[in-house]
Amino acid sequence: MKNLSRLILLGIVLFSVQVNAQEETDLELFVNDMLFLADGFASPASESAAYQATAGWFTSARALEKWKVDVSLHGNGIFVPNSKKEFTINNNDFNILSITGDNRAVLPTAFGESTDVQFEGEVNYNGQMIQISGFDAIDGIDKGALIYPFAQVSVGLPYGTEIGVRALPAMEIDGSEFSTYGIGLKHNFNQYFRFDDEENLQVAAILSYNIFDVKYDFDPISIEQVVQLNLIDVSANVWMAEVLASKRYENFEIFGALGMAQSDFEYEFGGSGIALPLINSEITRLNDKEAQFKGDIGFNLYFNRFKISAMATAGKFVNANLGLHFIL
Repeated sequence: MKNLSRLILLGIVLFSVQVNAQEETDLELFVNDMLFLADGFASPASESAAYQATAGWFTSARALEKWKVDVSLHGNGIFVPNSKKEFTINNNDFNILSITGDNRAVLPTAFGESTDVQFEGEVNYNGQMIQISGFDAIDGIDKGALIYPFAQVSVGLPYGTEIGVRALPAMEIDGSEFSTYGIGLKHNFNQYFRFDDEENLQVAAILSYNIFDVKYDFDPISIEQVVQLNLIDVSANVWMAEVLASKRYENFEIFGALGMAQSDFEYEFGGSGIALPLINSEITRLNDKEAQFKGDIGFNLYFNRFKISAMATAGKFVNANLGLHFIL
């Protein structure tokens, strides 16, 4: 991360002062190379946000009774497949840069391990060729799973409807900082038919909006009186729509859901200095929207005054959610 950020600074800060048309073209190509590397590093973290933000919203298609309250504490874990820990590059992917001593390399994503891959190249600046050499690729955080808690409160409303809110203020875990907030709405369909007994198969629709943010720290780098960078921030606004079905057998209930999550991703470097706005202005070119289909399956165990829920979410990632619910 340190070396990638320094490259971006070289491209944006040093080459952006009084350059001619050819030098602007070199700058654009150089910045495109840097954004390609940043995108490969951060995009799996963005994709995983949709699974983390939308897990565990509701665990039964049957709505809470009117004005009943479900207070729950959840432990959430995202499990990273090996395919999301690395990405392959070759020299044809770059305009200015090339891989030192090779034509092809495998680089870590934000979830991957460390690497010794380096880059080199040259840029025409003011009629002179400036050499770029000895820059390391970004090291990942080397995590196969990220686990964190959050709290949620749901309230039964009239007409078979239930509303929930959740929150996790900023919490640092293994060198990363998580925060999430959201609101969800569930509406039960059985009330419109003659199958509204508790033992009947229950069907409901869910709509939720989630804000999910994760910051990946790295060792600070500084250019005196210009900028200091110390993290990359990946944030997502996620809409989810699902159909949920559940079936209860005495104190045991099984449930499953199928739906889609629409995510709006944003990237930003953290730090200070007069050049920071310029850098973040360029990094916004990576901002993107993505729709992902997802499926949930799980079960509930009911006790006298509480229940335990367990859920697994499958898609590009596997997410697990364990909840302890108190009904008031």
